[in-house]
Amino acid sequence: MDIEQLRDYCLKLKNVTEEFPFGDETLVFKVKGKIFLLCGMDNDPLQFNVKCDPDRAEELREQYPAVIPGYHMNKKHWNTVIVDGSLSNAMLRELIDHSYALVYKSLPKKLREE
Repeated sequence: MDIEQLRDYCLKLKNVTEEFPFGDETLVFKVKGKIFLLCGMDNDPLQFNVKCDPDRAEELREQYPAVIPGYHMNKKHWNTVIVDGSLSNAMLRELIDHSYALVYKSLPKKLREE
């Protein structure tokens, strides 16, 4: 997965917008105004931060060297995923979907129903 594939995948999810609120180097994807993925534009290899259930976050970090505590994020709830080829594209999409679902589920009912 490269940055264009990541972008295309995120933008296909319902109610997703992309922004650069932290400067030109950090691409941010939000669902209904809440961040679910951040991606550094200059990282080589590609890296992105996704929200994760705390127990699952620990399991993923133990199982995959390419999953580490979230860089500049709450380490309990966020992981940084390094796209170095060790994780399949299907796994990367699943991590993105999990983050999106967690954030979407946390939205107020009114926003979820719009």
